[in-house]
Amino acid sequence: MKVSIITIAYNSDETIEDTILSVASQDYPNIEYIIIDGASKDQTLAIVNKHSKSIDKIVSEPDKGIYDAMNKGVQAASGDVIGILNSDDFYANEQVISSIVKQFESSKADGVYADLVYVDRQDSDKIIRYWKAGEYQNGLFEKGWMPPHPAFFVKKSCYDQFGHYSLKLRSAADYELMLRFIRKENIQVSYYPEIITKM
Repeated sequence: MKVSIITIAYNSDETIEDTILSVASQDYPNIEYIIIDGASKDQTLAIVNKHSKSIDKIVSEPDKGIYDAMNKGVQAASGDVIGILNSDDFYANEQVISSIVKQFESSKADGVYADLVYVDRQDSDKIIRYWKAGEYQNGLFEKGWMPPHPAFFVKKSCYDQFGHYSLKLRSAADYELMLRFIRKENIQVSYYPEIITKM
């Protein structure tokens, strides 16, 4: 199973190196790493290029916002499964992707999601908030539930079949996409009860 990880960035030179290193250090061998940069004005692209051996595709051009950048990444991806890791997030350990792949294989699900923690900007070991996603059941979206998007992985075939991120929504297109896939289209999802992403 090939996993495509997409990082979108804009003026992220303070944080993107940690993001890149967390993907590059994964022990899973079949990762395609894609970075979509919105023509940053700072040192973001220089940092990206410094790590170019760990990155499969680099795009740097103006875009119409974060969801347009995500859509570019999805369209560029050739993996069986897609995960999105933003440029100020990073994986909690080196086994995240191999664990997610095992969850896909054992559950036969279309999507896998896990837990996330918000951490202090200066001290990433200091947890500010723990987002425990929990098992999905019908009706939870109506009660305000959603999986943490940076800890959500879904088969590329779901994007091909059910569409990409809506550019009509300024800040909620990730929520709408997960709502559409899980609630409306009833894709099968599996919960992996571990912290995999630090935000």
